[in-house]
Amino acid sequence: MVKTFDIRKPLLHGLILMGILIMLYPVLWMLISSFKPTETILTDNSLWPRQLTFDNFVKGWKGTSGTTFSTFFSNSLFMVVLAVIGNILSCSLTAYAFARLEFKGKKIMFALMLMTMMIPLHVLVVPQYILFDKLDWVNSILPIVVPKFLAVEGFFVYLTIQFIRSLPKELDKAATVDGCGPIGIYTRIILPLTMPAIVTTTIFTFIWTWNDFFSQLLYLSSVKKYTVTLALRMFTDAGGEAALGSLFAMSILSIIPVFLIFVFFQRYIVEGIATSGIK
Repeated sequence: MVKTFDIRKPLLHGLILMGILIMLYPVLWMLISSFKPTETILTDNSLWPRQLTFDNFVKGWKGTSGTTFSTFFSNSLFMVVLAVIGNILSCSLTAYAFARLEFKGKKIMFALMLMTMMIPLHVLVVPQYILFDKLDWVNSILPIVVPKFLAVEGFFVYLTIQFIRSLPKELDKAATVDGCGPIGIYTRIILPLTMPAIVTTTIFTFIWTWNDFFSQLLYLSSVKKYTVTLALRMFTDAGGEAALGSLFAMSILSIIPVFLIFVFFQRYIVEGIATSGIK
């Protein structure tokens, strides 16, 4: 029997590859432009530059106002690490309480937690700023980091709750027989088995905090305390002119931590889903 050639699969794969190239084109163009002389970026539209230069990376790393990008990267990493730790601890503890413990007003508190997910962020900007200003926290990372330790991210709390509810309660009973209390169950049973939810929280907290511009612009005013996202804005002056070469070069470097954190943790997400969180 003669097999007929099915053209649909190659055609579908070709369309998918075209879509990938279209989506990656802006990033690829930015990467190539970071190696072009600044004066040729807007005139040379080719993806292969006629003249390669590393001056954009050297000039960009020097930063502005006497502050190098090493300071900006250090500020961003320090803030992001604290935000990740805060979200993991507070959201997992809150989720454990809602999913496993019984206490008065549990349903009402759970409903209030869900309601906070529906409130637009911009509605809270003014009262939050007034509160942090009275606490003298403005021009520091405290308004960005401290709320992470108070389980304000309802999305991650709800995500972890749903994952904990999928775990058999017999594990808790077995741990209780072995002498574990609520804290012991949380640290020895819940945390290890909720690793997929924790990894998801880590990835999204890292990406959202690293890329956050509005909050950092609102609360940070000293150049020495600027993060990478705010430092990139400094390459554009008040007249609208920009050092595009340095801007693109530092933008490429700012993508690397986010890319690495996703690649590194992606394996753990796949493992967790494949084993349903139970090993």
